[in-house]
Amino acid sequence: MQCVVLAAGEGKRMRPLTARRPKVMLPIANRPMLEHLVLAARDAEITDFVFVVGYFEREIRNHFGDGSDLGVKITYVTQRHQLGTGDALRATAGMINDRFLLLNGDMVLKREDVEGICRMDAPCMGIHETDHPQDYGVVTMEGDRITGLEEKSEHPKSTLINAGAYLFDPDIFDLLRGITISGRGEFELTDAIESYIRDGTLTAYPLDYWLDVGQPWDLLDANEALLSSLDHERHGTIEDGCTVPDTVSIGKGTVIRAGTYIEGPCVIGKNCLIGPHAYIRGSTAIGDDCHIGHATEIKNSIIMPSTKIPHFNYIGDSVVGSGCNFGAGTKVANLRHDNAAVKVCGKNTGRRKFGAIIGDNVLFGINCSVNVGSLIGSNTRIAPHSLVEGCIEDNSIIR
Repeated sequence: MQCVVLAAGEGKRMRPLTARRPKVMLPIANRPMLEHLVLAARDAEITDFVFVVGYFEREIRNHFGDGSDLGVKITYVTQRHQLGTGDALRATAGMINDRFLLLNGDMVLKREDVEGICRMDAPCMGIHETDHPQDYGVVTMEGDRITGLEEKSEHPKSTLINAGAYLFDPDIFDLLRGITISGRGEFELTDAIESYIRDGTLTAYPLDYWLDVGQPWDLLDANEALLSSLDHERHGTIEDGCTVPDTVSIGKGTVIRAGTYIEGPCVIGKNCLIGPHAYIRGSTAIGDDCHIGHATEIKNSIIMPSTKIPHFNYIGDSVVGSGCNFGAGTKVANLRHDNAAVKVCGKNTGRRKFGAIIGDNVLFGINCSVNVGSLIGSNTRIAPHSLVEGCIEDNSIIR
């Protein structure tokens, strides 16, 4: 069976983290989220993939190549203009000739659910139950048949949602030829699916496990979940006087210097320098070529590659892009005094503890303070002793 993966979109809600990479390439537990999805499908014995790419497609092509490193075959189709999911699937029409799996690239599934949906008769839609269905396409059902699909309703009719996983026959392409552009200016896959719903032929497969990454802070939940199930590997060099439990993965070429204390689960990439006397707390992922230095504490955060946090820093519950540099004494707050849920640019994260979203190549002077719920755009330059809060645009200069 072939698997088509929709990976052409930017992920505008994930800005500034998607300024230089597509959403599906954002790291979770030090792998792009798209790689987790491919591995789950591969473990379900699917080895033939078609990636629909577009926005910053070179990042996907350079990372995955032909798929041989993962034991699969990957073919690419470019969606030149991001005109919706229906248009993206339509681009693969000449490459599909049998029943196939279709997956949105910005979610995480487990092997068991991929196997389960593949055992169904086509057409079939993966569904999942959520406590905030108003953020998704809501599904209504009678028995195992889907009777309705309503996009992002303020008053959802159920708690079941379209999870973005489908099993189709090639006749879906006939339906796609008949759809017109929607009010959002896109060709919607769901418009084609409506034909199956009217005919009473669309069945549902309830997914047992499903992680959707719709907002930047969702990366932390996904990171925590995946780190807890990793098979941990230990490479690099650990000097005497360090505490590093078995639930910590360490990449090749990394050095953990004396006095460092690491809690698990945690993953540290290749060619990093950690310590001396660093404190890395659980559910943290540190990318390749990072420096976490003396008396620095990192808690429940994602640190992307080539970022330096070298002296007397604290970062908690945050997502930090690649190529950043933190001046000595710069710290990120992660808790409001009133213990209320943190908001980022007016959006409620639902998290009592959340620090900041920091884009790529942000440079901090010494002794800066980043207030809870801040969003800092890529390529921002911040002068020493600055207080940073709110939403900062890309390429800003803060004095």
